[in-house]
Amino acid sequence: MNLSQLGTPVRPMIRVHGGFANRMYRLDTDQGSFAVKELNVVDRRAAYHVEDVFRFEQAAFAAGVPMPEPISASDTLLVHRWAEGEKVPEAPVSEAYAFEIGEILARIHSLDVDWPHEPTEEPVSHDWPELAERAVATGQPWADELASQVDTFLAIAQFVDTCERPGPVVLTHKDIQPWNLLARDGRPVVLDWELSGMLDLSGELGSTALGIAKGPGLDSIEPVIFRAVLDGYVAAGGTLPPPGPSWFVFLIGGWLGHTRWNILRCLAGAETNSGPDLALSQESARNGVRGLPELFARLPELVRLLG
Repeated sequence: MNLSQLGTPVRPMIRVHGGFANRMYRLDTDQGSFAVKELNVVDRRAAYHVEDVFRFEQAAFAAGVPMPEPISASDTLLVHRWAEGEKVPEAPVSEAYAFEIGEILARIHSLDVDWPHEPTEEPVSHDWPELAERAVATGQPWADELASQVDTFLAIAQFVDTCERPGPVVLTHKDIQPWNLLARDGRPVVLDWELSGMLDLSGELGSTALGIAKGPGLDSIEPVIFRAVLDGYVAAGGTLPPPGPSWFVFLIGGWLGHTRWNILRCLAGAETNSGPDLALSQESARNGVRGLPELFARLPELVRLLG
């Protein structure tokens, strides 16, 4: 990495572990502290529109969206000013925090930023029987669970393929979840914008509201917190789309693709020089194999959160 433009290091750069797709480092120099993200260029699930995302980030930062200052971007590296704050646990946030997340989403959606790419979704794969066979053959620790749920995973893929998205489509962050948030003086800071792009509004709102209104599973969903996100969105000038399963199809489809991507990394069985460590891929695969069937089964209950 050539990072000389960031100043003279005052200590060795250190890796910050835990990234689900890329690798993060902290660099402290005589010009300040920086978050240096090494992008996964080996087996990424979808292309990053790095230059366009960087313009979007600059516009959001200039508009006062609470986020790290974007410094530079290239095909392999993203650099931001280091942002201090407390990690947000995977647990229901406070009502005030959720309300402000809704306000932030409305501000992001109101930005006038040219986006030269059509909205795209990751193609849905239906190869779950083959993946289950390979998992059993290679002795994956979650293989039996996957094999017992093949029909469910095929049904999930069918749902993602066919669920109608009512629109409108907005330019947005696409991944506002606890692991991409900090709390600074009790207020949100939004991290990790590289997946930004066009998305059906209902999918963005449903994914975000559910993500910060629940714990690691689905037994601790707080309807008041879920609704606070929507109330904040409306208070800041946003208009809610009609209720329906489309509010959760992006979340389900994204988790399905993420699970499959990690399963393939586990089946390969080798550490790579980019992306998550193999142990984290194993954890992500196991969580998806166990969690996705439950999430899909509770879809009618989730739709009722919309009132």
